[in-house]
Amino acid sequence: MLFADDEPSLQELMRVELPGMGHEVTVCPDGLTAVASLEMNTYDCIIVDLDMPGLNGMEVIAKAKQMSPDTEAVVLTGKSSMTTAIQALRHGAFDYLSKPCKFVEIEALLQRVSQKRELTNKCRALQRKVVQLEGEPRLIGQSRAVERVRELIARVAPTNSTVLILGETGTGKELAARAVHEQSQRANGPFVAINCGALPETLIESELFGHRKGAFTGADDHRVGLFEVAHGGTLFLDEIGELPKSMQAKLLRVLESGEIRRVGDNVAFQVDARIVCATHRDLTEMVDAELFREDLMFRINTFEIRLPPLRERIDDIPELAEHLLRRFRKQGPNNIAPFSPDAIDALLCHEWPGNVRQLANVIEHATILCDDFPITAEHLPRLSYAKRVHVGVKTLRELELDAIHEALERNDGNKQRAADELGVSVKTLYNKLNQNQSLEKSA
Repeated sequence: MLFADDEPSLQELMRVELPGMGHEVTVCPDGLTAVASLEMNTYDCIIVDLDMPGLNGMEVIAKAKQMSPDTEAVVLTGKSSMTTAIQALRHGAFDYLSKPCKFVEIEALLQRVSQKRELTNKCRALQRKVVQLEGEPRLIGQSRAVERVRELIARVAPTNSTVLILGETGTGKELAARAVHEQSQRANGPFVAINCGALPETLIESELFGHRKGAFTGADDHRVGLFEVAHGGTLFLDEIGELPKSMQAKLLRVLESGEIRRVGDNVAFQVDARIVCATHRDLTEMVDAELFREDLMFRINTFEIRLPPLRERIDDIPELAEHLLRRFRKQGPNNIAPFSPDAIDALLCHEWPGNVRQLANVIEHATILCDDFPITAEHLPRLSYAKRVHVGVKTLRELELDAIHEALERNDGNKQRAADELGVSVKTLYNKLNQNQSLEKSA
């Protein structure tokens, strides 16, 4: 670490005491010397006095962040400079220490710095591991629905806009969130994911924002929140619809101000994390039922991406199945189709209520049972709640009706917009639908 202060007695104290606490330290008498050291070395943490000759603490921190964005900065301040210390927090400093400070306070602060760096490194290591195992995050399939999702991700990823990903359970909402992160300018920063429905209400505030030691019963140490860990990267709030109502107001304040306040702390400080949210719930219905704040829904829904359920992209199933097969069995077949025709037919006939996640479980089951390729229908688990459909060649009337229904769904039932999209008149669209109803009644 680097320590910079213009008081000789404090310099000597730190030079002697910090190594005894297990820390390597470079002591500098002023801001210019500190910047020169930063140009030659990389430090996990710098502790700088706000009032120094040459360059003040704020200027040193700005230089440090330019040269090494991962370096954490702590400011030393007297009571008269408290306003400036808070300003430093809002511009990237990790924390502040008031003079005179105790060594136990310094040690606790350095432990928090170490904890944050450890969490950040773990996030990045997990990201690298995911890429090694599964490749860069991408949506598999060539259907128009998937192409549309790719287009939307490519459009929004380079921005800092908040993204809301909607879709049924198992459609790949976290995969889409990772794709947004990887295609953004924050790709080198951490991707931090949290399931808002998986934590008790009493813990989620501490998990997101961190807490001070003694803030509540059981808070035996300081804790770094996930907003801090995601600084410079992306925070993925999965199942945002499960967030307790009491937390929704606090999240809204953070999204609007960019500032967080640790539980038990009176000082707010700035964080720079791109927010991506996801849910399988209908937030509009939740707003009507007073279960979700309307202002928060509008705030997180700056840009919306809807993921199609697997039953609406049946043509993608063979490609998805082969992709998942490579995940579970690295050595694929040579010069032979990995799935027999009867296995493909069985996969195409299923309704897939669990979407891609369910398909992944089915493929993993089959790879365990199958000693050699191809995988046949006998290797697939019994899909007891399958909805069988006709797999043969469809008639022209069936294809027309499929196109009409899909257009109506994309346009929320608006027949004029659906007709315009299909390139026909509204009268023609009505005639096609009425013809089908007449045939169904006479059948």
